[in-house]
Amino acid sequence: MGAAFFYHLTEASAAQTLAMLLPKALAAGWRVEVRGTDPARIEALDIALWQGPDEGFLPHGLAGGPHDAAQPVLLCAGQPAANDPTCLMAVDGAEVDPAEAARAERVCILFDGQDEGAVAAARGQWKQLTDAGLPAQYWAQEGGRWAMKAQKGDANG
Repeated sequence: MGAAFFYHLTEASAAQTLAMLLPKALAAGWRVEVRGTDPARIEALDIALWQGPDEGFLPHGLAGGPHDAAQPVLLCAGQPAANDPTCLMAVDGAEVDPAEAARAERVCILFDGQDEGAVAAARGQWKQLTDAGLPAQYWAQEGGRWAMKAQKGDANG
């Protein structure tokens, strides 16, 4: 069983946070699905990730292409990920089922701390996932750094 990590975005954008998290997931040997709810927003994240620093090349693709199954990181909006992900990163309130979260190595929920609806949705996801027995950590930004603010269960796995 994996763990759910919640990232309360108050200083960095989702694209900046993904640019930090995705290389760590790839270094762990995980295949990643970035799940969103809006195709236009997923396309914007795709562009932002391609425009990252030269030394931080991040191989990824948008779902719907001929090579989806081979993508180490696949950005999806509504369609199932074809790259057999072991890590799921959800943005913009994308739903995560507790059963799929339990099968994953890691689930990351990124939510906009300036949006009360997004914060409420993340609280609901925390409750749903932890009630299902999934260990979780809650991370918040403080002065440009990430600090763990809460933990339920052993989420270090």
